[in-house]
Amino acid sequence: MTYTVDAVLKAMELLFVVAEEGGKGVTELAKRSGNTKARAFRLLSTLEECGLVRRTMPGASYSLGYRALIIGAAAQNQLNLIQIANEVLAAVGTECNESVLVRIREGNETVCIAWWDAPHAVRVHNQLGTRRPLGVGASGKLLLAYAPVELQTDVLAQDMKKFTDHTIVKRSDLKKELKKITEDGLSASEAERTAEMVAVAAPVRDASGTVVASLSMSAPASRVSKSLLKKHAEVIRRGAERFSIALGYVAP
Repeated sequence: MTYTVDAVLKAMELLFVVAEEGGKGVTELAKRSGNTKARAFRLLSTLEECGLVRRTMPGASYSLGYRALIIGAAAQNQLNLIQIANEVLAAVGTECNESVLVRIREGNETVCIAWWDAPHAVRVHNQLGTRRPLGVGASGKLLLAYAPVELQTDVLAQDMKKFTDHTIVKRSDLKKELKKITEDGLSASEAERTAEMVAVAAPVRDASGTVVASLSMSAPASRVSKSLLKKHAEVIRRGAERFSIALGYVAP
């Protein structure tokens, strides 16, 4: 038996569309959420009355309201993964002196849930909620390597998008790379997602031993030699181990 209330479900789905694509009008939001324009307007009006969205004139575009900030702040405090991530990132980032971030897998994408920016003029700028495809870059490859077999099969069956000349798009090459990552417990990327950038990532495990996130470091290749990248990799590996222990993981 299901107790789903359709109107609430549609309202929440529309709220997430606003969160991901703020600044859009009712017509565009209706299209992206699969609602009629009339229904989208009614839902948005209700959400606006609750303080979860706000309408900006002229143009009547919608973005998140002040009460959404309350939910976001509470979620950050209540979600153990994010709370611990924020505690770990500063220490790891300071040791590397480079930008570090935490990504999780959501469907066939990765999502940034926490980051720490290095105090360099030239650095990799990250943003909460940014999405990347699985299988691309250090974190994308690592989270795919530890993903369920069914998802790996699905991703490998698709055509891989080529972001740079170094992006791994050949299925056999990517399969070899995923195997190597699970053997090494570490993933590295040299300009695979963004030109002139290098990155390393290590798995973060929960109490059951399941890989629930990646901890990674990214930096301009001009600033990181191969020997320095190896040192950073060990810092990331140790940081991921501390992160995992904080989540209740006990190494066998």
